[in-house]
Amino acid sequence: MSDMTTDTNSKKKRKPSRSRRKSRELVLKAIYRIMMNESDLKQVFLDMKDDPDYGKADEGYFKQLLNGVMTQLSELDTQVATFIDRALDELSPIEHAILRVSSYELIFDVTIPYRVAINEGVELAKTFGGAEGHKYINGVLDKVAAKARPNEFKR
Repeated sequence: MSDMTTDTNSKKKRKPSRSRRKSRELVLKAIYRIMMNESDLKQVFLDMKDDPDYGKADEGYFKQLLNGVMTQLSELDTQVATFIDRALDELSPIEHAILRVSSYELIFDVTIPYRVAINEGVELAKTFGGAEGHKYINGVLDKVAAKARPNEFKR
């Protein structure tokens, strides 16, 4: 019986990470859409519900993350701008959106371990970005993490 309980608990522990990953993907799509089309946030929320992955995502986390990124947009861009080798408008829109999402988690959501936030950003870049974009994302997010979470980063 204890084997079944352990197995059930393992499944419960794995599922949230997948649903949070889907939430991050949806937030990335939403931020990208807002950047490209200057769409209204409320409309983007409604449209995202039609995405085939919406049912696989953690809806609460999706809403929290999207609202957080949008609320802190100028601060996120200011922070990221100090760690990139070009102007923000010279970044590919997808890389810019990934940096916004992952930097938000690093700077404003200390419940997410910094390594998880960086890894998730890198995975988003591998899935949605250019061929070598994930390396650039990793380098920038490392710098953001070192500044945002110096004590955690040193360990």
